[in-house]
Amino acid sequence: AGMRFFLQYVGCFFAFFSTGFLIASTWTDCWMVNADDSLEVSTKCRGLWWECVTNVFDGIQTCDEYDSIFAEHPVKLVLTRAMMITADILAGFGFLFLVLGLDCVKFLPDEPLIKLRICLVSGITLLIAGLPGITGSVWYAVDVYVERSSLVFHNVFLGIQYKFGWSCWLGMAGSLGCFLSGALLTCCMYLFRETSSGRFHSAYSLRKGYSSAGTIVTNMHLPSSQT
Repeated sequence: AGMRFFLQYVGCFFAFFSTGFLIASTWTDCWMVNADDSLEVSTKCRGLWWECVTNVFDGIQTCDEYDSIFAEHPVKLVLTRAMMITADILAGFGFLFLVLGLDCVKFLPDEPLIKLRICLVSGITLLIAGLPGITGSVWYAVDVYVERSSLVFHNVFLGIQYKFGWSCWLGMAGSLGCFLSGALLTCCMYLFRETSSGRFHSAYSLRKGYSSAGTIVTNMHLPSSQT
């Protein structure tokens, strides 16, 4: 029981921070950051929804939102948005299921097997959430790197060049955390589920045996006319 509690809390810890990292990476503005030398007086960041410029000296930040979501955008931007939003939703549901499945939460306290199944469903949901998250963030980072490398290779300078920023790193970290928490909850909790199921079956068989024995003893003391 102690090991099961420990795995639940470790999985909840990773699921909480992973969900937070995924949501933060989706709605922050530094998926791409300028990679120029130190002579630049401003830091330029591009996110999935807007682009911001921060002055190095006074820290004043100016942001410009992109056009409407119905406008024509690059495929990289549209697909990354879709995959990150999907990962956010799945990770959020997985974390909520995990909270309901914790033994310290007073939800279905007399149904330990159901709570274990809830933890198992939460682990599967978190594993699925990590897939679009890691796909979107890694694909975005690789695309930025390939674009920059091709410009350098052809000696093309457009005034500013980008590399992937900390928002992209948050997306990768959140996705890996979802994989880790999902693996803990699915692989390890499944073993506890099998053990608990065996104990439940043994206890049920024992109670059934006692019940049958009591019925036989009662019938033996019945009068012959009621046998």
